[in-house]
Amino acid sequence: MIHQVGGLLGWLVYALSPAYRGRLRANATRAGLSSAQRRESVSQAGRMLAELPWLWLRPAEEPLGQLVQWRGAELIDEALAAGKGLLLLSPHLGCFEVLAQSYAERWGRGCPLTALYRPARQGWVRSWQETARNRPGLHTAPATLAGVRQMIRALRRGETLGLLPDQVPPDGMGVWVPFFGADAYTMTLAARLQLQTGAAWLVLWGERLPGALGWRLHVHKPESLQRAPGAGDDEHLAACTRAINREMERVILSAPQQYLWGYNRYKQPRSRPRADSEAAA
Repeated sequence: MIHQVGGLLGWLVYALSPAYRGRLRANATRAGLSSAQRRESVSQAGRMLAELPWLWLRPAEEPLGQLVQWRGAELIDEALAAGKGLLLLSPHLGCFEVLAQSYAERWGRGCPLTALYRPARQGWVRSWQETARNRPGLHTAPATLAGVRQMIRALRRGETLGLLPDQVPPDGMGVWVPFFGADAYTMTLAARLQLQTGAAWLVLWGERLPGALGWRLHVHKPESLQRAPGAGDDEHLAACTRAINREMERVILSAPQQYLWGYNRYKQPRSRPRADSEAAA
């Protein structure tokens, strides 16, 4: 029922919002999607939105259980055994909210996950985000200077972080690098954290299965972020960010109809207070 209602909701938003409709068409076309894939992405975006209340309000003592199928979970086992911390990167693909809860249920007791999120502007939504997402083995960190400090401490304890690297960061917290053939302002936080702490990094995404059968969670080990000979710090950081974008593109094209193409990926970043920007830099 949730997915049926969500599919209708996706088409309703598509029909009523010219700006959203234009972005979705432009972004999907830039990535080479067919008309059928683009139409399916409209329904899938609505299903993703409709899943959120159920996932957030579901009692913590009720595990997802058989609704989740893991592919490549041994890669997470290996990374956690190394004890240097782990970065899990996922694009806005499939059901990314289920990733954190599934990780917490399987590994959270021994190695909790801290997930980065952007606080909502509405106070009641922000309060809901902070309370509904916190579960045993799962913590959240806002996309602020305090949140970055929280994440660094977690990595140094050998814990795990979850990031959406295709989320547009505030001005001063990213670089302009290609994403599906056009420059997009891309966060450098993921690369900075990995380079500063030596943590392992993996790509994780949750595929929504047809027929309300749940989700299949895929874990992939990307290329290592090695410094090129003679590259300066800024050059190396930009190269690492480009590599992360390439990994995001590869993962997205494995199930392009489940990516959130209506997201304003190519927008000019919003400004942030000068003190926060300088301190983060």
